Amino acid sequence: MKKMSIKKDDLVVVLSGKDKGKQGKVLEVQPKSGKVVVENINVVSRHTKPRKQGDQGGILKKEAPLYACKVQKVCPKCNKPTRIGHKVEGDKKVRICKKCGAEI
Repeated sequence: MKKMSIKKDDLVVVLSGKDKGKQGKVLEVQPKSGKVVVENINVVSRHTKPRKQGDQGGILKKEAPLYACKVQKVCPKCNKPTRIGHKVEGDKKVRICKKCGAEI
């Protein structure tokens, strides 16, 4: 189990690959494999066979997981991709933007 700084519903930008530069919202985080599923990023075609009578088969488009190291969080304040830092305030731990220092 890896500790991940990217959480569900974060806005991220893709750093490498076929979708480089695109932004999207994180739909799912998989800490065991170190991967994330991002909305409308890394879309693959899945050929499905009808399982029951009356089911529709065909080609479905769905998002495939990509490694978390290939995406970077976009800061809501400075609107730039940034690394995530951690700061302890009182009894809770908060994520901060390494570029502008704003709380995420």
